[in-house]
Amino acid sequence: MVITGELPNQTENTAVALGCFDGLHLGHMAVIDRALAAASDGLLACVFTFTKPGLEEELMPFSIMEGLLVQKGVGLLVRPKFESIRHMTPPEFVDRVLIESLHAKRVVCGYNYRFGRNAGGNASTLVRLCEERGIAASIIPPIEVDGAPVSSTRIRALVREGKMEEAARLLGRPFVIDFEVVRGQQLGRLMGTPTLNQSVPKGFVQPKFGVYASLARIEGGYWPAVTNFGVRPTVGAPAPLYETWIPHYEGDLYGEKVPVCLLSFMRPEQKFDSIDLLRTRIHLDGVEAGKIARRLKPALVLEEEKGQ
Repeated sequence: MVITGELPNQTENTAVALGCFDGLHLGHMAVIDRALAAASDGLLACVFTFTKPGLEEELMPFSIMEGLLVQKGVGLLVRPKFESIRHMTPPEFVDRVLIESLHAKRVVCGYNYRFGRNAGGNASTLVRLCEERGIAASIIPPIEVDGAPVSSTRIRALVREGKMEEAARLLGRPFVIDFEVVRGQQLGRLMGTPTLNQSVPKGFVQPKFGVYASLARIEGGYWPAVTNFGVRPTVGAPAPLYETWIPHYEGDLYGEKVPVCLLSFMRPEQKFDSIDLLRTRIHLDGVEAGKIARRLKPALVLEEEKGQ
């Protein structure tokens, strides 16, 4: 998959999926799947989105997004800065982006898609402008779960409340982080429960503080684990941190990005009176987390190892 942060000079005809695509949830994937189906007629499957710092808290690390799109068969991902396109009117966007830059022949968007200066164009506007220019365009209706449309806003609220199983139903996969493993205070190692410590980047959604059953993707496999997210009230932490203990794994992963899926909230953070009590509870949490991971058996859709 080719990835670019600039408007390309595309020569191959494309089928383009348009959207924010900040979480690749069920609604987003319906749009992308329709574009992929259109691309089966000999077009290049393209996803066009944009980056806009501060727009909303991110739901998915870019590394996970990239892997999912590669796995689906997307050939081109275009992510220009929002500032570079925000001034375009809806007709200018269609002419300059879809026709001149992307060579679009088919275009797909969601029912609530907005585009152009001051979000002046909607999905119906897009269809009309495209059809006037000989481009086939289609709108994907809302994808509903439990009687309400799937949306990134709805998923963020579930993540903040620690409702990971519900969030996974809307995402189509578990909520996952993929941040660099950093060195901590080494307390877990001293207790016999060494953890992967992962700091939260600015602008990424934060779940409810507490302990979660999780899975860590290491060396091509998924390892049952237990993850604490918070400020570690027993020992204290200057900022929220992910700490993941993988009971049956031994290895040095410092400096690597390790995907960790949060499967289910187990309990709030707790301050213990001693390190021994903390150690005992971590081991109990590890046993319970393993049971939860085996029960859920989630259908994981993450980046496959290179070469597979």
